[in-house]
Amino acid sequence: MEEKYLVCEDSLEGIFTGIYEAYALREGHEHVHLQVGEEDNYRLFAAYLHILPDAGKTGKVARTLLGQVGESAYHALCRAAASCYPDKGEAVYKTVVDAITAGSGRRVMENLRNPYVRRAFELARYTANEAHYETEFIRFQELDQGVLFSRIGPKNNVIPFIMPHFADRLCPEDFMIYDENHALFGVHPAKKEWYLVSAQGDFAPEALQWSSREEEFQELFKAFHETIGIKERENKRLQRQMCAYRYQDYMMEFQRK
Repeated sequence: MEEKYLVCEDSLEGIFTGIYEAYALREGHEHVHLQVGEEDNYRLFAAYLHILPDAGKTGKVARTLLGQVGESAYHALCRAAASCYPDKGEAVYKTVVDAITAGSGRRVMENLRNPYVRRAFELARYTANEAHYETEFIRFQELDQGVLFSRIGPKNNVIPFIMPHFADRLCPEDFMIYDENHALFGVHPAKKEWYLVSAQGDFAPEALQWSSREEEFQELFKAFHETIGIKERENKRLQRQMCAYRYQDYMMEFQRK
């Protein structure tokens, strides 16, 4: 039987729409695959169908998953879909098949004998770990309008998973988090719901104007960071294990003059 590859957008909406279309084909799932983005080389004897994200179809898949697998497994699938690895579409799709068609249901993420479920579990854990690190290492700076601004560069699309954390703790504040790797803003107006905004191509964080006392507070924080350190007990290798360079690049206390 001819292999069919559904090519979807690299987003949760794209993957969920792809899953909807895969079921709509009604050709079984053994020879149907979900691919995120284009490949460099097409496979022989395979048909490629390009899928555009659809909000209505995404909502139907989300509601079905919440009812069939529960919130815990649903959130795990969302984290897997936010991963930076290109095989995430196939892993999430075949995990959904295992849950709904094969009948694993709410215990699907425990079925690690299935290689697709195991891969989805790994991707979800990878994204969750990075989201956890970002909530620990993120640094805010105050703009001249009084808005708190932070710039991050995660491998995975973690903005949707870290925004609830800061929206809960900084509810009275206007703040935004900019993910420069995914060109995405998480925006939180004071005492309102947060939302996501795609960054414009000409956005430059370097052009932002800080508040009058922001640089002063940065210098105070750097001085505090250096003062509490004990030079004789400095361990750069352990420091890198606990806080990788890719996080330090966005932390003001590690930025040199």
